[in-house]
This record gives sequence, C-alpha cells and structure tokens, in this order.
Amino acid sequence: MKSFLPLLAAPLMALAACNSQPTKPEVIDANPDPMANQIANAAPVELPPAIRADKTFRCSDGSLVGVTFFQGDKQVLVRAPSTATATRLTAPEAGKPYTAEGGWTLSGDEKTVTLTAPGKKGLSCHV
Repeated sequence: MKSFLPLLAAPLMALAACNSQPTKPEVIDANPDPMANQIANAAPVELPPAIRADKTFRCSDGSLVGVTFFQGDKQVLVRAPSTATATRLTAPEAGKPYTAEGGWTLSGDEKTVTLTAPGKKGLSCHV
C-alpha cells in the first residue's frame, strides 16, 4: 500500500496547482475583422435627408417641372421637364436658393418656385 500512495499524490498535487477560475476568460476569434480599428475610430455617418414633398409644377411657359423637397431645406431634386433625369441642387443653408453646376438655381417653396435651368431664362412655376 505504501507504493500506491505516491502514485495518487502526484496527480492530486498537479490538479491542486491548477486554477479552475481564470481571472479573464480566454477569447479566441477565428475570424478577426481587419477593419475593426478603422470602423471604431471612424467619424459618425450622416444619413441622407428624408423626402418632405414631391411636387409637379406648371411653369409660365406651359412646361411641367418636378421638384422633390427634402427635410432640412438644403437639398432638392429637379426634373425639367418632369420626365427628365433628376438634377440635385443644394443650398448652403436653409432659406437660401438651391444651386447646381451649369447654372441651375431654384428658389421658393412647395407652392411656388422660380427655376433657372442652364441656358434658359428664369421660369415662375406654381402647383
């Protein structure tokens, strides 16, 4: 029986030295995100504004113009004629005229606008 006791004591002492409750759990990520730091340090993203109104205007020359107004009063989409591809016009601040490259300008509200398209004279348009 004396020879059996040392055989049991060695594994019990080894188990006693183990810490069954580590101070920090071990986390193994098999697929780390290579852009995690860039995403964590990125500037907040501003969502595009919501559509406030989508109107079709009759202009002084008899043409139709489509205008989509957005929340914040800093952006509109203009379709001249109303079936054309939209052009985005922006304003530096709310209440200022909307402009775009090429000579586009639009001022007004959801009932009456004044539109100047590239190479054309200004048109007064109403709903």
